[in-house]
Amino acid sequence: DMYPFDFEEFLWALGHTTLMDLVRKCFNEMKPLGQALHRKVMDYFRQYLIVGGMPQAVGIFVSSHDFVRVDRVKRDILGLYRSDIVKHAKRHEMKVTQIFDDIPAQLQKHDRKFKLSSLKKEARLRDYEDALFWLSDAMIANICYNSSAPDIGLRLNMDRIRLKCFMADTGLLISHAFDENGIVSEEIYKKILFNKLETNLEMIMENIVAQMLTASGHKLYFYTNSSRDDAASRMEIDFLIAKNTISSRHNISPVEVKSSKNYTLSSLKKFQKKFAQQLHTPYVLHARDLKQEDGITYLPLYMTPLL
Repeated sequence: DMYPFDFEEFLWALGHTTLMDLVRKCFNEMKPLGQALHRKVMDYFRQYLIVGGMPQAVGIFVSSHDFVRVDRVKRDILGLYRSDIVKHAKRHEMKVTQIFDDIPAQLQKHDRKFKLSSLKKEARLRDYEDALFWLSDAMIANICYNSSAPDIGLRLNMDRIRLKCFMADTGLLISHAFDENGIVSEEIYKKILFNKLETNLEMIMENIVAQMLTASGHKLYFYTNSSRDDAASRMEIDFLIAKNTISSRHNISPVEVKSSKNYTLSSLKKFQKKFAQQLHTPYVLHARDLKQEDGITYLPLYMTPLL
């Protein structure tokens, strides 16, 4: 499969051919990069968020470092996607277009779950399943399904009714979501670059993690339990990933994505307590450096491809 440029390929395009090797070394040794190097890598990572991994967009950024020009390229690509939907999604083009246009609005919701009722009252998955599959198969979207139990066979516990629909390229998501008179405001780009975007940053970070996990070969699953009766069971985990070598216990890692500096981990701690026998390493992906604390591994977001 040909995915958008990953973060390492983006760094290569910018001429930084050894930077990810240093990141990988720190990950393998479970050591922090240190303040100066971490800040440098995060700066490049935020550029990657904005530009995305479409080769033409990366090429324009490398030659110009002009985000407005990059945005025009991304809008052209989004236009081509719409044309392809009309041309190739036979019998499903209306539904595919509906889902495609609604992805940013759905991701801006707190739980990110895709509610088909927003497309059409009383809509059912069976009516839109083929359209969702088309977007996934065309590598325009990454579909993340709820797994009702963190066991070895995440797929066996898959709940097809509850799902999240991410854009396959986060750079395209930003252009798709922040549509101001046909072009993304430079002010929005500056806020992302300097970590000043108060709203919608969680949507962007969760989307980039979904993108990087997919490119690394992971199928996308999350966990949710909205029990009204049992507060200890009520929790939401952003992603579940299985370790490479399966053993009799401790195979599944819960992954939480945090975009702000201040956050709580109530769901993750409840999840650890309830499913202790099934869990491998719990991860928190955040904007800070690597650390290990209370049985949880905290990783900078740019280390996601190494999971």
